[in-house]
Amino acid sequence: MMLFLLFVAFPIILIFLLPKAKKSGKNNVPPGPIGLPFIENLHQFDSLTPHIYFWKLSKKYGKIFSLKLGSTPMVVVSSVKLAKEVLKTQDLVYCSRPSILGQQKLSYNGRDIVFAPYNYYWREMRKISVLHLFSLKKVQLYKPIRKDEVSRMIKKISQHVASSQITNLSNLMISFTSTIICRFAFGVRFDNEAHERKIFDYLLAKAQAIMASFFVSDIFPFLEWIDKFIGLTDRLEKNFKEFDEFYEELIEQHQNPNMRYC
Repeated sequence: MMLFLLFVAFPIILIFLLPKAKKSGKNNVPPGPIGLPFIENLHQFDSLTPHIYFWKLSKKYGKIFSLKLGSTPMVVVSSVKLAKEVLKTQDLVYCSRPSILGQQKLSYNGRDIVFAPYNYYWREMRKISVLHLFSLKKVQLYKPIRKDEVSRMIKKISQHVASSQITNLSNLMISFTSTIICRFAFGVRFDNEAHERKIFDYLLAKAQAIMASFFVSDIFPFLEWIDKFIGLTDRLEKNFKEFDEFYEELIEQHQNPNMRYC
């Protein structure tokens, strides 16, 4: 009975019983493909090759057209002139970030720079980062760390060559980048086989997978119960708590006067 309600009765109720939005006399939305009730253009969207999908639509509807993925409207521009208008001339209007559940949760409701909306807080965070994190002085300060990690990576590749081992450059570059980030951000070098390094890599891989996952509530906010039903919300909450505990442990280590940094 539950499966019947979920896959048969519920969609019928949504399509035929939901009140229709009132159409205004003036429509400023660019032209675009006609969608279905409730899901709009979601069934037409090509998530594997979106660039080809948008190119085909631009040939039919022009250099600027609109889509609607569920309750989320989307306007696509596909010309250099329009891209300059959006990204440069009118950048203050369009430069904010969308509020996506996974990203907002793992960034403590957008308290970082990447996922924070464009507002006074973001501008202040940017000033602090430019002055204290990304300045020329800081870049030069971390130069020995970069040189050391590059030297370690080349040495590892040489050892693989000497012993005729296969070198996975993808894994090697991920490990190289992750180690530099740890030394910059945490002040500690985690060896590849260290317990902390394994935890960090594990949490990072889970976070990347979750942030790339499709949350139904991002498209249909009133259907957030589906994310809970399939367990996606629980996985997000678990990953958030694990990351939070990892950060707490790092903070406690930094507060330890006997802790050595490298």
